[in-house]
Amino acid sequence: MDELRALLTKYALQNAVFYDGRANPGAVMGKVMAAEPELKKKAKEVSALVREIVGEINKLSPEEQKKILEDMAPELMERRKKERSNELPELKNTEKGVVMRMAPYPSGPLHIGNARMAILNDEYVKRYGGKLYLVYDDTIGSSEKIPDMEAYNLIADGLKWLGVDYHGVFYKSDRLEIFYEWAERLIKIGGAYVCECSAEELRKNREKGIECKHRQQSIEENLEKWRKMLNGEYGEGEAILRIKTDMKHPNPAFRDRVLSRISKREHPRVGDRYHVWPLLEFSWAVDDHLLGITHVLRGKDLVMEDMMEECLWKLFGIDGPEFIHYGMLRVKEAKLSKSKSGKEVRSGMFSGWDDPRTWSLQSLKRRGIKPEAIRSFILSFGLSQSDIEVPAENLYAENRKLIDADTHRRMFVPDPVKIVIKNMPDIGDVELANHPKEALGKRKITVKNEIYIAGEDFEKFRGKEIRLKDLFNIILDKEAGFTSISNKEIPRIQWVSEPIDVEVVMVDGTIKKGYGERSILDFKPDDMVQFERFGFVRIDSVEERRVRVYFAHP
Repeated sequence: MDELRALLTKYALQNAVFYDGRANPGAVMGKVMAAEPELKKKAKEVSALVREIVGEINKLSPEEQKKILEDMAPELMERRKKERSNELPELKNTEKGVVMRMAPYPSGPLHIGNARMAILNDEYVKRYGGKLYLVYDDTIGSSEKIPDMEAYNLIADGLKWLGVDYHGVFYKSDRLEIFYEWAERLIKIGGAYVCECSAEELRKNREKGIECKHRQQSIEENLEKWRKMLNGEYGEGEAILRIKTDMKHPNPAFRDRVLSRISKREHPRVGDRYHVWPLLEFSWAVDDHLLGITHVLRGKDLVMEDMMEECLWKLFGIDGPEFIHYGMLRVKEAKLSKSKSGKEVRSGMFSGWDDPRTWSLQSLKRRGIKPEAIRSFILSFGLSQSDIEVPAENLYAENRKLIDADTHRRMFVPDPVKIVIKNMPDIGDVELANHPKEALGKRKITVKNEIYIAGEDFEKFRGKEIRLKDLFNIILDKEAGFTSISNKEIPRIQWVSEPIDVEVVMVDGTIKKGYGERSILDFKPDDMVQFERFGFVRIDSVEERRVRVYFAHP
């Protein structure tokens, strides 16, 4: 405890010296967590101690603070010239605590794009010792967008795998009565009205800035129509609840936006109990307040939703959280569409949500991508508001850093071609290294004069002298001629003797078939292996003479 107190004191003094004698607990907490990541496990206790120490230091004069820091840690007196661009900035107004939320729509599992939302929230909450809520945003949206029962568990499983901790779970579908109460409150203060215009009429009026006749209805008329909506006396599209904003607002989309609408479709959790559903900004204006959310991280494309929430808070006379935005992160090779992937899963075109073509967290896990690699990949972009498109290789590079040093090498030949080697010396068994790192040992392979090579290599090098990797040199043909054992500077190709069947599920869903060396049978599901000159793979299943693997990356 004494060492921890000394560490926190140093950083609190540094923050005070840099900022006119007033240390900020949130900034100090962020600095400590960045310098000592293992303390994230004790973030709550550390946060309380930081506040105590900051309170003591802020009672000192700036001269006293400088003197103590110079004696205690003179190296911290110099301010770094430039912060790394990918470091997460400090949150403002954290003195009373940090409460954040994730709001996935359960139409499918989280994918690589959603991981940014989850990881950024998790990082901030752990930094400040706060709370993070998982709120399933499972209201019924458009006819193409409806919650899927399986998705709730898929989302939770994905978050657990990512190492994202949350401190409470809420379902919007359980909170409809709350939203109805707040909608009625809004009607009673004259802030909303029930509109019976057609969608086309509503669109034209909004474009022209014209108020519809329903806007002038009395509060009593609106309450009566609202209760008719709740009682099922309107059909879909016959009535909606709209907020009163400025119909001359420069942005037509902000003019009298829809707050609630009717849907008669069945919900997977609550059935047909409800048929009036709030839109995103109304439900969040209520829940961000009721759940005590302090900071909301969201994409910069949701600025309109920010405006609506703020407008509603003003009408209700309540407070809400701060909004922090980030840009879109796209992986070039990933076509991210839950609705499209869902159709392919249901039709059987995809093998399931862990099919590599979905780019879901489940699919990345099955390919052998580590959650730590995803976190490093996400954090490498910081909180930039710029839209970013990067190749998948950026993610793969992070994964290689984690697995390369301990992943055994093995040989695999896709589309195999059998060759017979003439005049081959009798070498019996050979020992091949499992990895350039000697500590991973060696394996024995029995070498016969009939071996298999990749079909692509056969076509490319036929008639030329090549080296069978770590073995000897031959003139390549169906009947190949042995030339020498000396290690020449000639093309090197992998080979297989005494083969087993191997199937590789590729990223595009296709399957590459070939032969692998027998020792691959010794691996277990989830083990990572590097197929030489082919790429890293994750072992998916092992049978008597057959192995199925998923391709991770080159």
